[in-house]
Amino acid sequence: MIAVSMQEGAVVLDPFSVRMVLGAVILTLIVLSCVSSRRLRPPFTVWWRASLCLFFAGNCAFLLNGTSLLAWASPPGKALVVAGAFSVWAGARKLRDRKVSAWHLAPAPLITYVASLTDTAESSIWSGGLVYLGLTAAGLGMSGAELWFAKSTHSRATKFLALTAALTSLYYLGRAITFVLEGPDGNSFRTYFGYAPAAVVHLILLVSLSFTMNALSNNHLITKLRERAERDHLTGLLNRGAFLGLAAKELAGPASQRGGALILADLDYFKAVNDEHGHAAGDAALCAFAEACTASVRSTDLVGRYGGEEFILFLPGATQQRAEAIASEISHRLSAMEDPDGLPFPTVSYGVTSTGIEAPDLDFMIKVADAALYSAKAQGRNRVVGADPVEISLPEFHQGP
Repeated sequence: MIAVSMQEGAVVLDPFSVRMVLGAVILTLIVLSCVSSRRLRPPFTVWWRASLCLFFAGNCAFLLNGTSLLAWASPPGKALVVAGAFSVWAGARKLRDRKVSAWHLAPAPLITYVASLTDTAESSIWSGGLVYLGLTAAGLGMSGAELWFAKSTHSRATKFLALTAALTSLYYLGRAITFVLEGPDGNSFRTYFGYAPAAVVHLILLVSLSFTMNALSNNHLITKLRERAERDHLTGLLNRGAFLGLAAKELAGPASQRGGALILADLDYFKAVNDEHGHAAGDAALCAFAEACTASVRSTDLVGRYGGEEFILFLPGATQQRAEAIASEISHRLSAMEDPDGLPFPTVSYGVTSTGIEAPDLDFMIKVADAALYSAKAQGRNRVVGADPVEISLPEFHQGP
């Protein structure tokens, strides 16, 4: 049964009952967070799940308030809650791909523990209270700031949590100020900043944290599944379908006005590599070429595995001369790499084309580049051959550098 007491006409929940309810809710949130993301655990969720566990442990320690074990429970309880607040901050930093370690979290809980332990911890549940309230406010305030500036792709999921953390930080700041002005036994402190109001604020924060953690985990899972559907499992490049879809989208958008270039690449005598040295050597060559491609192009360029040992690149806004230079640069990078088994990587033949004066058409560009690639093969391989779309009907092709 939940115990209650009457204070100046108001019903006040017993502190022990408040702690029990809060602990039950936090434990439920921990179980739900573990069940909902068993297979995928992004780094930020590890810290946020740790924060739930730390808040739960701190709340359990506070259950011993008013007992003979007060001196052993209150200091670690306060330290655990502060550690929970800074774990929310650590998770927010990881969400922004910023570095964080356990050493970043250690000082605040340690200071809280020492402040409480050395301030009549054996007789007062509010020993070191000002330090505890101030550092909790600081940890949650820093969390709100980190979350507010998270990536735009996370904005819907994190803005509410950022506001909740900031408001909770302000609430703890208000608790600290009132604690200084009138002490923990003051009427305003007990009415507005006592156990029950603080528990409600904690519940709002932790429910928001749990919801955001699960929402971002689901988004992360969907992103990973989409990447697995769109990426070649060996090289990590776009697969054929994903490349064609994205390239067509580029050509239908701003790229149609500023042009672009397309490169078809084929590893020379690749079958011989597999036959003589095994498929592992062939896989190493494919991965090395993919690495050379991504190192030679811009982040806005598209690189895909077209099929087998054939690759395709689309360079928005690039001229044909620039594309031919990039093809040569890719081969230069590939030749400079070392095979794990000491075997030389195969050479590469390229067919290059660019958008013409007519409306750009991806299928036609691929046919032109394929014809140029065939010419490169016929001329002896290991070369770059460029073909202007308006000259595809002519037998001559321009051999690039």
